Amino acid sequence: MKVQRWRSLCAASAIALATSFAPAHAGPEDDTLRAAMAEEILNLDYNYTTKREYIILAQLTDATLFNLDPETQEVNPSIATAYKWQDDMTLDVTLRDDVKFHDGSTLTPEDVAYTYNWIANPESESNATGVVERWLDNAEVTGPNTVRFHLKSVYPLVLRDMANRIMIRKAGTYDPDGKINRDAMSSDLVGTGPYRVVNFEPGTELVLERFGDYFGEAPEIGNIVVRNIPDVGTQQAELMSGGIDWMFKVPLDLAESLGATPMATHLSGPDLRVGFLVLDAGGYTDPDGPLTNVLVRRAINHALNTPEMAEYLIGGSAEAIHTACHPAQFGCDQEAVAYPYDPEKAKELLAEAGYPDGFPLELWAYRDKAASEAIASDLAKAGIDVTLRYVKLESLNQARAARDIPAYFGTWGSGGTADTAAIARIHFSGESDRDMSGDKDLAELVLSAEQTADQEKRKEIYSEAIGKIADQAYWAPLFSYSANYLVSPQLDFPLDPDGLPRLQNSAWK
Repeated sequence: MKVQRWRSLCAASAIALATSFAPAHAGPEDDTLRAAMAEEILNLDYNYTTKREYIILAQLTDATLFNLDPETQEVNPSIATAYKWQDDMTLDVTLRDDVKFHDGSTLTPEDVAYTYNWIANPESESNATGVVERWLDNAEVTGPNTVRFHLKSVYPLVLRDMANRIMIRKAGTYDPDGKINRDAMSSDLVGTGPYRVVNFEPGTELVLERFGDYFGEAPEIGNIVVRNIPDVGTQQAELMSGGIDWMFKVPLDLAESLGATPMATHLSGPDLRVGFLVLDAGGYTDPDGPLTNVLVRRAINHALNTPEMAEYLIGGSAEAIHTACHPAQFGCDQEAVAYPYDPEKAKELLAEAGYPDGFPLELWAYRDKAASEAIASDLAKAGIDVTLRYVKLESLNQARAARDIPAYFGTWGSGGTADTAAIARIHFSGESDRDMSGDKDLAELVLSAEQTADQEKRKEIYSEAIGKIADQAYWAPLFSYSANYLVSPQLDFPLDPDGLPRLQNSAWK
């Protein structure tokens, strides 16, 4: 009942706000899709940014050597037309000869080799350097339309990295005349994507128009304007008054309430982000602490009502999960042991472990406060005396690095990559303080999956690793997330299974 009253109040407030805004000429009338983003857009060069907003913009303005099919995760041609492994350490890539930069110049192999060598160079200080430095030795031009990539070591995810991250720049872009300029493309972007930049006011507005010489399939909508509107309420009012056509990261209650009006459509799609509890199985905070006991960790898994959390606290297309990866990711074996919600079983396991009266537990969290409180409540019902420490992410990161956290509620989006490698390496390879398992054999197993190009072998390795994580209950997996959008009823905005918004695929109904 309270939820329904809240939704009604939200809808009424938004309608009232909408009347205070003069209708803008958004939509099919001027073939302009107007999108709102709360996050400030300050730099258009995805080689020097992170965050989901910048990924969305890069899909509009830039192109990579390959693309990943969001349905199948298969690698498809883009700027590149073909590839061939000469051996495990040498990759030849063939390029199209009709790719144009937005300034009208034709892309060359020299541009591709320059871009990769620059990003791999530590002096570039690029946000993308970490993606290629683990595998790229150097790139060299080998013909009028070919580039050879020399690898440092066997790395089966090269094509995935090429498809996900590196945006091609003209040779000399970042170091003209030998002088480094890392901001060369931050405002005056010259890309190769389906839209080109017409005007950019950092933190305010980005204006894009369809690029007539784009080498791929032309987008249906001619113009896209991205507006920075930090306040979600203002975004909603603008949507309902016709000022914008698209907004994302919408709270579920608001999305449902406004989506029930004729002025907005609520869309809910999948997201590769998952939530989980990380448990100090390695005994970093207490070598003899209760979390070093596998029975205690299994009890914690049984104590959590993850189906209800997913349905009522996350909502949309969110689902309970039982693995330390998203079910849609390659290698995320769903045959791993599951711990169904069973508070009584949790109490039995605690008693068997020597904690019939429970034990004190400091649980850290930094987001989704309602879910954090539900987790603490469920654990308390099983007899665990929980102290919930709800802090800023920076504080949690610092405490975790100092090994002061026995358990925390975390999330991971895998950078939109539907491969278990994108979550396993960070959390179980021993290379990050996020790995609290203390299991060196597991770390070796996880890293071995990146040392073979045999996809079936990789799948087998990840199956074994995910199975071990579940059996030892190093995590308490919680739920997947849902992406909620509000869009104009005139807009056809398709949702992809990897959760990445692709505005370039939009069309008017």
